[in-house]
Amino acid sequence: MKKLILILSILSSAFALAQTSVNGKVVDQNGAPVANANIIVVGQSEGAVADFDGNFAFTTSLTPPFTVRVSSLGYTTATATFSGSALTVMLNESSTALDEIVISASRTPERIFESPVSVERFGLAQIQNATAESFYGSLQNLKGVDINTNSLTFQSINTRGFATFANTRFLQLVDGMDNTAPGLNFVLGNLVGMSELDVASIEILPGASSALYGAGAFNGILFMTSKDPFTTEGVSVYGKTGITVQNAAGANEYMDVGVRFAKKFSEKLAIKANITFLQGEDWHANSTQDMSQTALPYEGWSSRRTNPGYDGLNVYGDEVATTIDFDFFAGAPAGTYGKAFVSRTGYDEAALADYDAKSMKRDIGIYYRPNEDDLEIIYNYRRGTGTTIYQGANRYAVSGFAMTQQKLEVKNDHFFVRA
Repeated sequence: MKKLILILSILSSAFALAQTSVNGKVVDQNGAPVANANIIVVGQSEGAVADFDGNFAFTTSLTPPFTVRVSSLGYTTATATFSGSALTVMLNESSTALDEIVISASRTPERIFESPVSVERFGLAQIQNATAESFYGSLQNLKGVDINTNSLTFQSINTRGFATFANTRFLQLVDGMDNTAPGLNFVLGNLVGMSELDVASIEILPGASSALYGAGAFNGILFMTSKDPFTTEGVSVYGKTGITVQNAAGANEYMDVGVRFAKKFSEKLAIKANITFLQGEDWHANSTQDMSQTALPYEGWSSRRTNPGYDGLNVYGDEVATTIDFDFFAGAPAGTYGKAFVSRTGYDEAALADYDAKSMKRDIGIYYRPNEDDLEIIYNYRRGTGTTIYQGANRYAVSGFAMTQQKLEVKNDHFFVRA
């Protein structure tokens, strides 16, 4: 019995001697204690949690030296080697990026929550996941934004209830260039805009922005920013195809393709080029319903043949009408031939409009950094051509249009000069 007790005592002593006590303190880079930090032996399940003063202590069956890992929320993880003496482990604060967004609402970069006005942002991830036929059409998913679709290739953005087909008080900037068409006094949507391969971000200020951008931005403003060839190189291609179906024109093929090329030759020079082409059958407006004040009571009864004052819905020129006194012109007594309300003949829309919608956009950008720093000189050339239909009070055939924009800009982190 005495031998058994002796053996058990020796085994207990050996087990006690095999336990290693580990203690220490966790601090930050300023020497302040880090509470509730997790300390664990690498490769083991042994460890502890630091107290309010950053102190910790635990025992392990390992024999020094061995490595412990220390981590805490908001700090980078650190490791330390325990050799037998107390540890002091320093943790550095981590700079966790929480999708900080830099915008141009105040003409200067800032965080979105610091913006003095409401801003809706459509980033690269949303553009890539867009379910509409184009990224421009997907902007209607943003708060306070409506898209008026005039035709297959022409879309107009409206914000906060300013729902007109041509939002003449809405400003659209493409890399800082005003996208308003001279003579028309409204923006051309994305007809002379940007290829979706080259879009870096889109920002919309739904409210009045006239304080920063003039009276033209009374109904809102849209910024389209393209990718920098210094940071986004390579060749990108996209292609979309489908079929548009309508009662007036049947089924027709739809095609939208684009290519982007960007190359950084050195830390000083980079270039990029984009070209896109879209083609499809535009919507036919072929209803000739009589809209005149003298229309016969049943639809289909009134026509040019049955009603001299005919005013067809999609017939142009016949809205001009007057009352003709046939007795007066014939020199006959009153009541001989009578009077009639007569309109001009007019032309059906199909005889005037080209429904073969086309849109081609191309642009070239040359970026030069003379000192290989933030000072940058940029030349940008954009040209858009095509055929489309614009809808306002009437429908307007815009056939063979062409619009060119050029920009020369010198900028750095603190200023820009643009022409």
